[in-house]
Amino acid sequence: MQTHLADSIRDTPQGQEADSILRKCVHCGFCLATCPTYSLLGDELDSPRGRIYLIKQMLEGAPVTQKTQRHLDRCLTCRACETTCPSGVQYGRLLDIGREVVDKSVGRGVFEGIKRSALRWGLLSPVFFSTVLACARAGKFLLPQVLARKIPRQRPAGVWPRAQHARTMLLLDGCVQPVLVPNINAAAARVLDRVGISLIKADQAGCCGAISQHLGAPGDAVQHMKRNIDVWSPYLESGAEAIVITASGCGTQVQEYGHYLRNDPAYAGKAARVSALARDVSQVVAGEQERLRALFKQLPAAPLPRIAFHAPCSLQHGLKISGVVESILADAGFQLTAVPDSHLCCGSAGTYSLLQPELSRQLLSNKVTALESDRPDAIATANIGCLTHIDTAATRQVRHWIEILDERLR
Repeated sequence: MQTHLADSIRDTPQGQEADSILRKCVHCGFCLATCPTYSLLGDELDSPRGRIYLIKQMLEGAPVTQKTQRHLDRCLTCRACETTCPSGVQYGRLLDIGREVVDKSVGRGVFEGIKRSALRWGLLSPVFFSTVLACARAGKFLLPQVLARKIPRQRPAGVWPRAQHARTMLLLDGCVQPVLVPNINAAAARVLDRVGISLIKADQAGCCGAISQHLGAPGDAVQHMKRNIDVWSPYLESGAEAIVITASGCGTQVQEYGHYLRNDPAYAGKAARVSALARDVSQVVAGEQERLRALFKQLPAAPLPRIAFHAPCSLQHGLKISGVVESILADAGFQLTAVPDSHLCCGSAGTYSLLQPELSRQLLSNKVTALESDRPDAIATANIGCLTHIDTAATRQVRHWIEILDERLR
């Protein structure tokens, strides 16, 4: 694709990156077939190719309107188009640039601005978030059933094993996950403990930055990244092998710290190291599969539930991890059911379900139908957002796969 970017952005780091990405696009349209919003709306401007044209026109100096903003807002950032694209177009990074430029040009209305700021503040404050959630659960019986189902149920926290192994890894605890499902990280610690790895929490680390990044606050996102890097670096210097992440959405963000901070002389090197050492928990467990297989052989035979695995977009399209969790669960003796259109998004997509509820509901309905089509006993996933979103509509129990594996090993 030929480009003629406007002088105001052409020679900036953003402009140079955007120009490089745009030039890779060959208009083939393969991305349309895997785009969730295009499949629902049938509008070229709600497809990756259409949004790429909108961003190109904007960066070349065409007038920026709220229509452009609306079409970019509707994108889930699921990155299924990147998996499909034969030319390697880094659409997610181009979208980040496009959204930042359009937000500066068009702005947000007062109500929309307040809503997005409230989401950032509320979700990133564990005390506030847990208090609001507790109140919602207490008053759940007063709400209509359609609203009551959206309130995540209380889930118990598990016991965290004491650090006792020579091998250590860091854990990204996250922001909302410890409040919503505190057992996920504890289950990961217990599984790794069984294969000789101690998982350590760095208490001063917090949100990975994804929430701020996707809510149009890249400056805040960078501050979250720098704080985490500062907290993790001493542990890495002391011998921690990796940064383990149990939410694939967070993992996608952390693996791109090196990219986001590549032009910061004080953080570029440290950020690149963090990105190189970031691991989804499935990658760590897969590396220990021989030891796990030996443990499985020692377990008594028992009937196991049939599992439908929902592969989050952040896992299969962001981190490019496919089939790993399924292999681990199969080794553990679980039968995996068929899931049609497993490449499509469930509609959670971070805060998307709150900002684009109608589109999100349609995607959720399609996803639950697909997951339950082969009549599984339970549904497993690898991302907290997908877990809580699917749980509002599924008739089967929805859990993180590491919790299911942990129970199998008991």
